[in-house]
Amino acid sequence: MGKSVTNQQQQVQYMRQRLNMFLEVLDSIEPEHTDLEDIDRLISMVDDMDTKLQEFKGRSSLPDGK
Repeated sequence: MGKSVTNQQQQVQYMRQRLNMFLEVLDSIEPEHTDLEDIDRLISMVDDMDTKLQEFKGRSSLPDGK
């Protein structure tokens, strides 16, 4: 895997990249051909982003985690 993302600027960049990937996948889906597996994959991507965001918040050096 890649190296650990530790500073806030890298964390923001990482989250932007992940969000852009999600949006690309979402844009590529044709509603009339979407099945439950596609929806599950989108949900999984959102869950992964949320998990990473919570991890980054835990690493924050600010007292309130922002």
